[in-house]
Amino acid sequence: MAAKFPLGRLTITPAAQHLLSEEEVLTAFRRHVQGDWGDVDEHDAQQNEWALLNDARIMSVYRTVTGASFWVITEADRSSTTILLPKDY
Repeated sequence: MAAKFPLGRLTITPAAQHLLSEEEVLTAFRRHVQGDWGDVDEHDAQQNEWALLNDARIMSVYRTVTGASFWVITEADRSSTTILLPKDY
């Protein structure tokens, strides 16, 4: 599946890097850029779809194999995408 938007510079917070495996990180970036927003509610999914057309911030929510939640956020200007834990925000 093709990318729906540019990710920009890829970053990850130290806490997320400690928690996630390399495979989880790569899978999350791939799902996010393809428009699979993960565990967001319907409102947030619609907001992401709107953001694709209006250059706004895009946020996905995923879970690790152990059930821990983490976020992937692409900035409105598409300059960067960051994987972080909710506590990092």
